[in-house]
Amino acid sequence: MELSQLGWNLSLAEKFSEYKEYGYEVGRIVLEHKNSYRVMTEAGEMFAEVSGKFRHIAEERSEFPAVGDWVAISILREEGKATIHGILPRFSKFSRRASGESTEEQIVATNINTVFLVMSLNNDFNIRRIERYLITAWESGANPVIVLSKTDLCDDIESRVKDIEDVAPGVPIHAISATEGVGLEPLKGYCLEGKTVALLGSSGVGKSTICNYLFGADKQQVKEVRDRDDRGKHTTTHRELIILPDGGILIDTPGMRELQLWNVDNSMMKSFSDIEVLAKDCKFNDCQHEYEPSCRVKRAIEEGLLDQKRYDNYKKFQKELAFLDRQTNKRSQLLEKEKWKKVSGDRTRSNRR
Repeated sequence: MELSQLGWNLSLAEKFSEYKEYGYEVGRIVLEHKNSYRVMTEAGEMFAEVSGKFRHIAEERSEFPAVGDWVAISILREEGKATIHGILPRFSKFSRRASGESTEEQIVATNINTVFLVMSLNNDFNIRRIERYLITAWESGANPVIVLSKTDLCDDIESRVKDIEDVAPGVPIHAISATEGVGLEPLKGYCLEGKTVALLGSSGVGKSTICNYLFGADKQQVKEVRDRDDRGKHTTTHRELIILPDGGILIDTPGMRELQLWNVDNSMMKSFSDIEVLAKDCKFNDCQHEYEPSCRVKRAIEEGLLDQKRYDNYKKFQKELAFLDRQTNKRSQLLEKEKWKKVSGDRTRSNRR
């Protein structure tokens, strides 16, 4: 396989130059397991693990390879195996806070050009969820595209599309029905050779069906949603990079039951530009938009120019990010402490020798 089919270009070649002098080759992560990977190279797909040195140096979960990464590798061709020695700089990454109590970044996909944010038009339709996905998509560095699936199950498509347009100005929106074959063709326009598209959304919204359509065959298993609440089961169980026959690269991901924000301060202003603009006209620079007089934001809500639920979501995100910032600072301090303990231990052992 030619590397250009995987998205290789001159910019990546320049970034790889520092590894080339060591005799390393290049590959792209197509599948991630707990402690191992599948890497696609010019010589084909191979099983890979990170080197001992790599594992020793990496301190954060995000410093390990993720699906979509370009990596420097040494290859054992007779065994069909490779060792990963480094990761090329990422030009984009879609991240979330890892689930559970841990305050860590979990990278969903990297080096993506376009993010398909998929949401169904059945009972699982949720504007607030799209706002959350949009913030993370803008922060990723990729271009968001909203795909509203299952139009055959919606009686008022235009109204729901309008609702999405109000919270996502300028973002392309495609309403589709996989079962009826409606609206799917324009999605191919994003899947150009050398370009990577990531599919993101909750379980049961039709990501696997879209994947199968773009691939031209049943690449991914498809399951029905539950009748009682229109929620889906996890059909895709792992993130996987797929080479499309007609050009382009697709990254399919498991459905997300939750998308906790991770360092999206920069994209908050872009996603909620309407509120940010209103806030500039408040009487006080430090207005909290609660009880202060001459608050432009509160007046906009009263006049029906700003949806109360959208504003509530905005405040919710701000609190979530403030909490994350506090937790991240604590974690950074602990990591720094552990780092210096390790350095001191290494020096002590060296002196004893």
